[in-house]
Amino acid sequence: MLKKETGFTLIEMLIVLAIITLLLILIVPNLADQNEEVHNKGEDALVQMAESQVQAYYIDKGKYPNSVRQLVNENYLSTDELANGTKRLVFKDNNTYEVTIEYVE
Repeated sequence: MLKKETGFTLIEMLIVLAIITLLLILIVPNLADQNEEVHNKGEDALVQMAESQVQAYYIDKGKYPNSVRQLVNENYLSTDELANGTKRLVFKDNNTYEVTIEYVE
């Protein structure tokens, strides 16, 4: 007597692989877009925090810092570089003490 073996046929496997491929094609580009948005929001939050620390420095010392690097040196900020190391925090100008981001060369 022959035993009836159970398992997936080649057609069933191809259909499953096609569905998985389709889902990956739809999901992966969306994740890349979300990654860029997360980085942008993180940069904005870091700029706001640095500007708050400029105000804290002013309250403590009675004057504004000369640079963002001075905030790091005096432990108001832990670093002036962003996580990937390609950008850093700097003052836009020394009149308004507004913090902005520039690319590291």
